[in-house]
Parts: sequence; C-alpha cells; structure tokens
Amino acid sequence: MQKISKRNSNSPTAGKDLNPVCPDKKKKENKDNFVEILPPEVTFKIFSQLDIQSLCRAATICKSWNQAIKNCDYLWKHHCLTVRAICQKEIDGDRGNGYSWRVTLLRNYWKSKVKHEWLSGRYSNICSHISLPEKNMCPMDAETWGEILEAELER
Repeated sequence: MQKISKRNSNSPTAGKDLNPVCPDKKKKENKDNFVEILPPEVTFKIFSQLDIQSLCRAATICKSWNQAIKNCDYLWKHHCLTVRAICQKEIDGDRGNGYSWRVTLLRNYWKSKVKHEWLSGRYSNICSHISLPEKNMCPMDAETWGEILEAELER
C-alpha cells in the first residue's frame, strides 16, 4: 500500500485527477468514433462505400479517421482504377514508379476529369479560350493534348 504524506492529503487537489480532459467526455468521444471502436475490417467496409469526394471529406473529420483512410491504400485502389479508364498511361506510370494508390489517384484525378470532358466533346464548340472554365483546367502533357486533338479531328 502506498503511503500518502499528511501534507499532500490536505491539498485541495488531493485525490483529484489533474488531467484537464474530463474522463466522461473522453469516453463519450471514443464511443461516438466508430473508427476507434469497430474492427479495422468493418471500418474499411464503411469507408469503401464512399465516393472520392466523400472519402476526402471523411479524412478531414478527425485524426483517427484521417489515419484510417490515409493508411488504407486499398480504399483508393477502386477509385484509381476508375480514373485509369481515362488516364491509363499516367496511372500505370505512377504505379510503376512506386506511388501508392492514394498518391496516384491524387496526382491524376483532376487531369482525368478535364481529359474526360475534352474527349467527350464538352469543349468542342468553344470559340475562345475565355469560354473555358478556368477552375476545371489543369496542366497536361503533349501526349494528352495529342489525344484530345485527334478526338476533335474525328468529330
């Protein structure tokens, strides 16, 4: 048994938890956070139902969600393979260079969106560069522009 000195037992903080976080509040926070409660397989199944934007938003909720999403590269694979339908060369190149599925997707997502819109003819009747939506544009290499030009010439 541990002895408590008389001086310490009369202290106003004696026997009290000096941790500024209320233990009940901490328990409630953990209880509400399914990532910390559920097995990783179940957490993965829940996150795997999200689209790309929702997955990115979920990663901003709290640190534990961010770590669960960021560290589960398989969550990003499905979305990355979807982008691969448009940017096969870029995805294969990044994967060949050792990038994770998540990083590969982040590197190529917007390019695939812009490339898809160009290839589907969305910008075929644009009269001037001023008519192009600036926020949806991103830098592309010469090969990509070559693909787009070929598609335009075939229209």
